[in-house]
Amino acid sequence: MKIEHYCVGQVQTNCYFAINEDTKETLIVDPGDSAPLLAGKIKDQGLKPQAVLLTHGHFDHAMAAEELAGMFGIKVYAHEKEKETLEQPGINVSSMIGRRDSYHADVFVKDGEKLQLAGMELKVLHTPGHTEGGCCYYIEKEQVLFSGDTLFCQSVGRTDFPRGSMSQLVRSIKEKLLPLPDEVKVYPGHMGPTTIGMERVGNPFI
Repeated sequence: MKIEHYCVGQVQTNCYFAINEDTKETLIVDPGDSAPLLAGKIKDQGLKPQAVLLTHGHFDHAMAAEELAGMFGIKVYAHEKEKETLEQPGINVSSMIGRRDSYHADVFVKDGEKLQLAGMELKVLHTPGHTEGGCCYYIEKEQVLFSGDTLFCQSVGRTDFPRGSMSQLVRSIKEKLLPLPDEVKVYPGHMGPTTIGMERVGNPFI
């Protein structure tokens, strides 16, 4: 698997392409803006998008999801408890950029569910705290975790947005993420990558 990273939008959100190098089938994780740019990268490389995966419903992660999905005839995935966050502008905080957006997902997934997409198996880990239905996607075979705004390098997601909870976020990380192997590479929603091992010993929030 190859991972490509694009920083998009006003708050510099990390969007990732998880690419099956054998087939060029691709998963788009958190396309928060710049749909034409991302579509151009896909077309230039001859990639074959299979799904859009949202770690949560805030505008900076979801804003380009529907447009990209429509361009390529694919579905948007999110956790089942994130429907309200996606749909309600007051919760998806699109007002921060002067908008009142409502987003959607086509497929709502459950905690622990295993997805077979792009020739890969991904496990859904429900990690509420930043949002009610925030989740991470774990590809065990590749030892890769897309952590959204749950876990950052030496930090964690903010919890002062609607329905955020620091105690819940820390519990999510301790119960769902820290049990993963130290070598798991973490690709967060903002800032640079890290590993579970580095966060286990050095993250001051957990």
